[in-house]
Amino acid sequence: MTAPAILLLLADTILVIHVLFVLFVVLSLLAIYLGYFLKWRWVANKTFRILHLMAIGIVVLQSWLDMICPLTIWEMALREKAGAATYAGSFIQHWLQYLLYYSAPDWVFIVLYTSFACLVLLSWYLLPPRQFKK
Repeated sequence: MTAPAILLLLADTILVIHVLFVLFVVLSLLAIYLGYFLKWRWVANKTFRILHLMAIGIVVLQSWLDMICPLTIWEMALREKAGAATYAGSFIQHWLQYLLYYSAPDWVFIVLYTSFACLVLLSWYLLPPRQFKK
């Protein structure tokens, strides 16, 4: 395997991890609310809920500090080093534009991330986590 191929494989691995992170953040909130109504015990697990809160907290902090996600930076650096095409801006902005042909100023994404984080915080009060006994 050539060096550029290895670099692209690493970049693709980071991309997959990034997609999984985004899915975790979004789908976990849906699961928390759905799980409340379907009586899924695991959605009230305190460790799961703390990890979810920390994940969206990182996203919000990065957006408020006008930081590009480190996963995006690492992926693009690997692609550039391999001589492949890269994209500008944040991971979410790129894929939203690519998938939905939607472009918005940075403040729109800050509002979206912050609003989503508020929903996550609200879930802590409406559907409080608890630690189950083993």
